[in-house]
Amino acid sequence: MDEFLCAHEDTVKKLTDEMPPDEILYDLAELYKVFGDTTRIRLLYALLEAELCVNDMAQLLGMSQTAVSHQLRVLKNNKLVKFRKEGKIVFYSLADDHVRTIIEIGMEHVME
Repeated sequence: MDEFLCAHEDTVKKLTDEMPPDEILYDLAELYKVFGDTTRIRLLYALLEAELCVNDMAQLLGMSQTAVSHQLRVLKNNKLVKFRKEGKIVFYSLADDHVRTIIEIGMEHVME
């Protein structure tokens, strides 16, 4: 049986104790996968500036309303956008300031 030599057993033990459960890390990985789609990033970026309806987003991005609705459903299911209805029109916005921060920090990083 191979023995592993570890010069920092105390650090490894501390990190092992503090490591979130695998289910939580899986959920985090799945969240970041949502950001891996350019269309969804474009939608989120647009929503940084304004609350928009599907028609406005479709026009802004040059996409069909169906395609935009599909991507918004993914974003909504991942708690990244929220919506409100005004009559028959549905308006979308970022779910909270965490989403705004993720987009803004990501933009800072890629613009460096």
